[in-house]
Amino acid sequence: MAVNEVTDDTFEQVVLKSEKPVMVDFWADWCGPCKQVAPIIEELSRTHGDKVTFVKMDTNTNPVTPANNHVLGLPTIQLYVDGELVKAFKGAKSKSVLLGAIEEYL
Repeated sequence: MAVNEVTDDTFEQVVLKSEKPVMVDFWADWCGPCKQVAPIIEELSRTHGDKVTFVKMDTNTNPVTPANNHVLGLPTIQLYVDGELVKAFKGAKSKSVLLGAIEEYL
């Protein structure tokens, strides 16, 4: 499954109102570690996209949601379950760390 873009306008509907857990990758085109994380998120989306929704948000074009969700550095990866933030990671993380975070909610 594809990792879709989410925006300030769609965040509430796509992430907070989702019936499935949602992993959000907050990124920017100038962020080197973000480019390392992106393929991991895409791989997780292919293997677990039936149970977890994976989305990414460009913080350059969507400043409101990151500010409201305490995103202070990039990349930041957040996991939401039933509209609540349950896990947050700052910096590039390995596949095993991210997989461990979502396995708790599968």
